[in-house]
Formats: sequence, C-alpha cells, structure tokens
Amino acid sequence: MPPLSRSARATATGVIAILLWSTLALLSVTTRGIPPFETLTISFAVASTAGLLVLASRGRLGQLRQAPRAWAIGAIGLFSYHALYFTALDHAPPAQAGLIAYLWPLLIVIFAAFLPGGRLHLRHVAGALMGLTGTILILQGAAASAITGSTLGYLCALAAAFVWALYSVVNRTISDVPSDLIAGVCGVVAIAGLIVHLASEPTVAPDDLQWLALISLGIGPVGLAFFAWDDATKHGDLAFLGTLSYAAPLLSTALLIATGRSPLSLTILAAAVLIVGGAAVSVGFRRRGRVRLSPAPADRPGGHGPPQGRH
Repeated sequence: MPPLSRSARATATGVIAILLWSTLALLSVTTRGIPPFETLTISFAVASTAGLLVLASRGRLGQLRQAPRAWAIGAIGLFSYHALYFTALDHAPPAQAGLIAYLWPLLIVIFAAFLPGGRLHLRHVAGALMGLTGTILILQGAAASAITGSTLGYLCALAAAFVWALYSVVNRTISDVPSDLIAGVCGVVAIAGLIVHLASEPTVAPDDLQWLALISLGIGPVGLAFFAWDDATKHGDLAFLGTLSYAAPLLSTALLIATGRSPLSLTILAAAVLIVGGAAVSVGFRRRGRVRLSPAPADRPGGHGPPQGRH
C-alpha cells in the first residue's frame, strides 16, 4: 500500500479536530452561567499552558518565532470566533445556535470558489440556498416559541460561522508556519479575553463540574483540535474537510439531546438535514471538479515542504 500523500495525511488530521468539536457545544453549555469571556480566558489559558509545556519538553519553543502576520491571523481568528460562539450559546438555545454556527463548512466551500483557480458552480448556489433555508427554519422555530433575548445569540452564531470560514481559508496563505505557533496564539487569545472580561463582565467562580468542563474545553475542542485543524487547513483538502465537518453538528446536536440539554424537534431535524445536505450538494460527491484552494507550498512544483518543527 503506497504511503499517504502530505495532503491526505493533513486531511485525516482534520478529522480529529472535527470529532473533538462535536463535544464543544455540550461542554460550553455545561459552563453556562460563567460569562462568555471568562470561559474563553480560562479554556484558552489551559490550551496554551498545555501546548507550551509540550513544546518545552521537546525543545521546540523556538518555533514560536514567526512573523507578526501569522500571529495576527491566528489570534484574531480564534479570539473572534470563540467570543462570538460562547456569546451565542449564552443567549440562544444551544442546538439552534450550534447549527447556525456550523454554516462555516459550507461558507469555506463558497469562499474557496472565488479564490484564484476556483469556480462557482450551480451546486454551490444550491448548497448555499439549502443551508440558508435550514437557518431560516431555526430562526422561525425560535420565533414561534417566543424565545426572548435570543436575537443576539443567533446573530453571534451567524457571525461566528463567517469568521471561522474566513480564518480557515486565510490560514492557507501561511502554510509554511508550523502548527506549534498555536500554543502561543492561544496564550494571546487568553490575555485578550481576560482584558475584555475584566472590563465588561463580573467574575463568577466555577463549580466543580464547570471547572471540569473548562479544563476539558482547553485540552480538547479548544486545544488539541486547533493544532489538528491548523495542519489540516494549511495542507489538506479544505473542500472535502468542509463536507466532513458536518459530522460535528450532527454529533453535537445528538449529544445535547441525549443529555437532556436540548429537546428533540422536527424543526431541528429538518434544519440539520438541510444544512448538512447543503454542504454535501455544494461540494459534490465526485472527486473530479471539486473546488479546492490553491495548493500549499509543499504541493507546488519546486516548492518547499513544511518546517520539520511542525507540531
């Protein structure tokens, strides 16, 4: 059996991130009652501390010396997305907010189509319309239930989808930067979160269950998942990852329902089918003609592979 290509290995690594993200909503809901930026600060501090300890044990702290642009892309992308996501879960029903936020895989495919070498096909438009219909179903269901105070939550969930899609696409432009940098970026995000928290929120002492959830967030969906996704978005097949990513909202919603955190309804099921189906239609099931981003430097003729210090 021939060895997997660099792109195939990176795409497989992305699956790890997707599986970890399926637990994000459940862990985040468990921290409900803790202000969003306090949640962000603690979880990212855990992620950064764990990552830096690993780098130090391997003698790779020098990999943090990267260009300011790489730091900015990582810090702005991770901070903005999670500030919006945690705020969404704090102000809207978790299953609905989670499904809206998971429009980002579809948006990745659409954004990639407008990059050099990309093309916008009819299936992209059809997929986008299906995803939009699913989102409208969620919003109408919330309005029919007379849920108050949720508008901010839904808007933040939608904004989070756009932010994460843009981050994932732009991250491809710094494919030569090792994923080790994520450990430092998480530290910057934690500091930024702390500043916003102290300036705008009360501090709430987490109980034992919430501490467990915060630590789990920092190690899993807010920690290891970022290292995996960083490698995947820089070197893997983003269009295919976009399709695979829709396993996460299905698993996430199932976990919320199974643990009694969210009720099962026909609206949620219909929205899930439309949003997930929209992603599948947009990418298409045939390998030929699939939309891809520009190849990473390691994939171009005469290009150079990633640094050996990659995480």
